[in-house]
Order: sequence, then structure tokens, then C-alpha cells
Amino acid sequence: MSSTPVPPPSASHRNTRAWPWLLLVTALLAAGLFGWRQWRLDSAREQAAVADAGLRLDALDERFDAMRRGQRAQTQRLQQADATNRLLRDELLGIGQRAVLLEETVSKLADPDRHGAQALRLDETELLLAMAERRLWIAGDLDGARRAYALAAGVLAGVDDPAYLSLRQTLQQERASLEALGVEPRVQAMAKLDALAGSLIAPPPRAAGVQADRQPWWRRAFSGVVAVQPTGGHVVAQPGERAAAQVGLQLEISLARAAAERRDVASYRAAITRASTWLTHLWSPSPGLQQRRAQLATLAAMPLSPSLPTRGTTLAQLRQMRAAPN
Repeated sequence: MSSTPVPPPSASHRNTRAWPWLLLVTALLAAGLFGWRQWRLDSAREQAAVADAGLRLDALDERFDAMRRGQRAQTQRLQQADATNRLLRDELLGIGQRAVLLEETVSKLADPDRHGAQALRLDETELLLAMAERRLWIAGDLDGARRAYALAAGVLAGVDDPAYLSLRQTLQQERASLEALGVEPRVQAMAKLDALAGSLIAPPPRAAGVQADRQPWWRRAFSGVVAVQPTGGHVVAQPGERAAAQVGLQLEISLARAAAERRDVASYRAAITRASTWLTHLWSPSPGLQQRRAQLATLAAMPLSPSLPTRGTTLAQLRQMRAAPN
């Protein structure tokens, strides 16, 4: 039995079968190209949006910085305006005081019964001002000095010469600075020194036999014969030496008190420094020793004289006005 040969497909038949695949590949390529272009467009849009958001954030940061700078500038302007207002307020108060003094002087000038005891009043004012200065700087009597200044102000108020108007205002300023002084520095330093002197009594040194049971056998055996003490320390342990050191400490405190009485700052600080040195011989290194030495250092730094920039200005001005030729 013979088989019938199958004729080969023709070229037109092969082309007809290849066209669908070719169209499919072309469609896939077109779809891929279209998708790739859309992806590129979406990516470009996202990058543009991110860049725009970054620019907006930078612009917002610049605006915030500008607002902060403006706020700081406004704060500085407000502070300057506040300082200017305080200065203007003080000047207005000074002008008001001068106006009151001018009114009083004019009213006294208009009085037909004004007397001619001006020289006597000026002498009394000068005497009271000199007395106030002596009370303040020799006796440290703040209350007495304030009373003397008040009496001088009352006597000077009876002088109706307009030439002494500025002198009355100077006296008012000096009295105000004296009233604001509070406690006299020398008295305050001496009071603190007296309060500290009672707490400077040093405690006895720690007993050597507290930890005797923890010492080696040879130290316990010879403890009654030989006393071992470190040579590097400065704390004295013998009762006689401690009594002498305590006397030296109290002597230096007394010298510091005497120096404060006469306002000798150099001697006062030197005595307190020596007293701090005596403490190192009486106290072992401890927080209590550091605290008391710090208190002594604070006492040494305290002033002994009041800080009055206007001290004696009224008296000097009065003497200058009276010495000037008419």
C-alpha cells in the first residue's frame, strides 16, 4: 500500500498564517511604547510636583526666617522704647521736682515778710551736712546721718534765694541715695564675722583606736609605745597644740574685727586669710572645712565702706557757692 505524498504549503498560505502574529507583536510593541511614554510623563509630573513642593517649602522657610527677624527687630525696638520711656519718666520726675522747688521759691520771694537771715541758715546747713558726713564715715551711724540730712534739708528750705535751687535738688538726690543704702557695710560685715566666730570651734580629731581591731597585729602590739601619725598633714592632734591653734584663730578674728572698725581693708582681709589658714590646722579635710573657708572668703570680699557716688556733693557745692564772689 503506497502513501499519498502531502504537497508542501504554498508561500501565500504561509504569509496568511504569519500576519496575525505580526499584528500581535506590533500591537504589543505599540502598547509597551505607549505605557513607557505614560510612565515617563507620570515620572516627570511627580518630579515636577516634588520640585515645586521643595520650592514652596524653601519659600515658607524664608518667610518664617523673615518673620523671626522682624519679630526680633520689633522686640529690640520695644526694649529701646521701654528704656527711652524710663529715661523720659526720670527726666519728667526731675523736672517736676524742680518745678515744685521753683514754686516754693517764688512763693517765698512774693512774701513781703521775708527776713534776711540767709547767711545764718547757710551756716547751719553747712554744719549739719558736715556732721552727717562725720557720723557716716567715722561712727558708721546711718540713722544719725539721715537725721542730720533731714535737718539740713529743713534749714535749707528756709533759704529763699533762687541761686540755691540746684543745691536743694542735689541735697534731695543725696538723701535718696543714703536712704537706699540700707545697712552700713561695715556693721553688716562685723555682724557676720561675729556670727561665724562661734561656729569656728574645731571638733577634736578622730580617735585613732576606732578601727583598732582592723589593724595588723604588730601595730596593735606597739600602739601603746609608738604613735604613728602621717607627716604630710597639717592638722594638730595634741591638746596643747590644738588650744594654741584655737587661740591663734580667735586672735585673727579679733584682728579682723578691729580692722573692720577702722575700715582698714588690707588688714581686714589679711587677718581673715590667716584665720582660714588656722582652720586647716584645726580641721581635717572635710565638707565642713570647705564650707567655713568659703564663708571666710565671702567675708573677706565684703566692702567696709558704703558706695555712695553722691557723698559730700551737697556740702562741696554749698562751700563752692559761698566761696564764689557775688
